[in-house]
Amino acid sequence: MFITGFPAGMFSTNCYVVADEERREAVIIDPGQDAAPQVRELLAEHGLTPVAVFLTHGHLDHTWNAQELADEYSVPAYIHADDRGMLVDPGEGMGKALASMIGVMEFREPEKVIEFVDGEELDVAGIGWRIDHAPGHTRGSVLLTVEVPTEAGPASVCFSGDVLFQGSIGRTDLPGGDHRQLLDSIAERLMGRDDQTLVLPGHGPQTTVGAERATNPFLQDLPGDVKKGRFGL
Repeated sequence: MFITGFPAGMFSTNCYVVADEERREAVIIDPGQDAAPQVRELLAEHGLTPVAVFLTHGHLDHTWNAQELADEYSVPAYIHADDRGMLVDPGEGMGKALASMIGVMEFREPEKVIEFVDGEELDVAGIGWRIDHAPGHTRGSVLLTVEVPTEAGPASVCFSGDVLFQGSIGRTDLPGGDHRQLLDSIAERLMGRDDQTLVLPGHGPQTTVGAERATNPFLQDLPGDVKKGRFGL
């Protein structure tokens, strides 16, 4: 499996391209501001054909180039129903101060939008994806998980959006944010996973579930069984 990513735009939002190396089909994850040119370069360089755009949530720094790329390649954009409105009205999730940054800019949905469903398993680009609804940063935040073959056996990779970062968690002061709900989502949807689970976040460097369980200061007040990895998925 091919996985690569890069920070895009003024918010340094991580955009990822994930592909099956045999089928040469790709999923674009969170193409934010100014991500489109580099996505095109990556696709051309590696001979990949995009088949979908996946959005971990509806904040503009993650969706800015979604409509452009989805319509250019005639592929669907996937987003949870609770965040879909932000594709047309990004100010809905930004608050007044941030919304003023976009002024009179107009946004629209991609021609085809598919809504993620909690707990569903999708086969897209020849890759198996598990979708877990993880509200708290936004109402419609999701975790996207794939299993990557390695010499030691399958390894789990989770694209966490702005739910969990290296040493931090997503902000909850914007419309739709809820700090307690976010901690509950992390506890229920992430902390029961193996320590080795690789976490590829929406901003900043990669991490693992084990590293965050042990050192993330925002998670130290979670119940002991959760921090020890005994909380079932």
